[in-house]
Amino acid sequence: MLPVHISALALLAATFIRMAVGMVWYSPVLFGPAWMRLTNRNPGQMKKEMGTAMPLDLLASFVMAFALVHVVRYASADNFPKGAIVGFVCWLGFIAASHLAGVLYEKRPLKLYVINMSGQLISLILMAGVLAVWQ
Repeated sequence: MLPVHISALALLAATFIRMAVGMVWYSPVLFGPAWMRLTNRNPGQMKKEMGTAMPLDLLASFVMAFALVHVVRYASADNFPKGAIVGFVCWLGFIAASHLAGVLYEKRPLKLYVINMSGQLISLILMAGVLAVWQ
């Protein structure tokens, strides 16, 4: 693997971006109510599981940022638009494509897929854009 300069602050910023987008995306103002309905969840269950889910999601966000910074650097993306394109391609090829199986084979609702994947798309575009700028 080629050596890649990684800014710790950039990794933390990208991690925070994913967490912030998720908090807004799944809030009661946007898609939280629809997501809970489609997953048969309720606010009580969510509060009970938040103590375990949040730290693990934070770790997953950090791992995603760490992998994404490598892809951004290997693609020589050095500005926000180029980083955003890298984020989009990663989302399309790895996230959206692999999660489509949940709709096709597990018969999960298409609306749930769209809610989840559009949040991931925004996260990856913003994360990769910031990582490209923040050399």
